[in-house]
Amino acid sequence: MSSSRINRRTALLGVASLMATPQLLRAQSSDAFPQDEEAISTQLPVRRNVSSFSQQKWQDHFDELGVGCLLADITSRAVHYWGPDGTYKLYPSSVPMSEELTKRGYTKVTRKTENPSWTPTASMRERDPSLPVRMDGGEPGNPLGTRAMYLGWPAYLVHGTHDTRKIGRQSSSGCIGLYNQHVEELYPLVQVGTQVRLL
Repeated sequence: MSSSRINRRTALLGVASLMATPQLLRAQSSDAFPQDEEAISTQLPVRRNVSSFSQQKWQDHFDELGVGCLLADITSRAVHYWGPDGTYKLYPSSVPMSEELTKRGYTKVTRKTENPSWTPTASMRERDPSLPVRMDGGEPGNPLGTRAMYLGWPAYLVHGTHDTRKIGRQSSSGCIGLYNQHVEELYPLVQVGTQVRLL
């Protein structure tokens, strides 16, 4: 009796292994395991983490360089700067949280400030009553960071930020934000009168 069980068990295992053999052979074929990168890339979806912004030409946005040009591209969340000598700089930026807070068009840099103080607008305080009436420059938590360049439109600036999580995101109440180290690099280059476009 015990020998018949062994024979039955052996027979069942033998049949199961025979049925599995075609799958094992297919899995080991070169179709299942391509040998070159081209074959792999055609079989697997590739996810790329590539920044959406790229170098721009000032001629596409301004008639002349003048004392300089600054382009804030809201869609790609980048700031482009061209100096009067053609020097080019490109920085990632934060942009307004919504289209309602976004101003687009042409203006100029009207003044510049190191360690700017911050006064929230009435609409900001309406949205968030916990905001202070005013915050001195250099104070921890001042959302304008270490440098600010004021635009011809009231309450619109290009400024630094201490909150680095905001860069590359829709996170401002209308302004364009830069890392503090980037705004500090850009600040001495940008002259009052620099042409600005928010696109």
